[in-house]
Amino acid sequence: MKTFASRPAATREFFLSKNVAPPRKKSFNFCSRSTKKLFTCFITAFAILSYFFSRSAKKFLTCFIAAFAILSFASAGVQSQPLQRNESERELFELLNRERAANNLPELKWDDALFKAARQHALLMLNLNIMEHQLPGEPGLEERLTNAGARFTYIAENIAIGKDSSTIHAGWMHSRGHRANILSPRVAAVGIAVVRGTAGLFAVQDFAQSFGSFSLEQQEKQVASLLSAKGLHVTGVRDEARKACDANVGVPGARSATVIRFETPDLSEFSQELEKKIHSEPYRNVAVGACRVREAAGFARYKIALLFF
Repeated sequence: MKTFASRPAATREFFLSKNVAPPRKKSFNFCSRSTKKLFTCFITAFAILSYFFSRSAKKFLTCFIAAFAILSFASAGVQSQPLQRNESERELFELLNRERAANNLPELKWDDALFKAARQHALLMLNLNIMEHQLPGEPGLEERLTNAGARFTYIAENIAIGKDSSTIHAGWMHSRGHRANILSPRVAAVGIAVVRGTAGLFAVQDFAQSFGSFSLEQQEKQVASLLSAKGLHVTGVRDEARKACDANVGVPGARSATVIRFETPDLSEFSQELEKKIHSEPYRNVAVGACRVREAAGFARYKIALLFF
């Protein structure tokens, strides 16, 4: 009798050539789900209906709207409550970080967005009694994590069915792909979900390298340190470099210069392609400019311009 079953581990990462799709536009709804707009909606509806109905009808409408408002607010309160971890999820999280500590790797942080995505996937596997990374009619891993609100530069997933948490963890550690995800130096956060079914426990681990939120100044300082280490003279002409980053065309001002623009999820090092471009530049003076990118869930990146002169 099998006590453990799994599917090959899934991984995705950000590439410089990846196009990040803009968020879908939301259709306009007269009555929004937010509390303030919902309350405004009730008042507006009451005013309109009061104009047409008698006094007795007004009392009925008042009671109806009040009851509906109370139920709506109560429902909103329940939906806003965070998910609670169960004992099996806590145990798998502890076992995972114990393995990482034994291999001199930093512990993973718990991420609520990844937890939400993992729990939803585990419940769907349970309902369909199927163990797959993508179930019929379900989005892929990237879209699932994006919909849950996660921002990341690298993602991976382990799934399994087992009789208990220790059996599932042992099975993952004896599988090359799953073990690689658990001990990956590229991930920093995890969300783990475990739900019980007739076949055993359905388990999901969603890993990610989270996207760091740095100010423009911090981004520029980090890139400048990498350039200085390569023997380049980093100047303080930051405003022109920022304009070059924002404009995305040509070189601002009359300065004789060239611009290298790039996007990256990681400011700790340059890609090989970028290294070659920097090395081929005849100019040794460089200004660094960072610019804002749209903050949205999903694969994320920094946008930088290097102004050589």
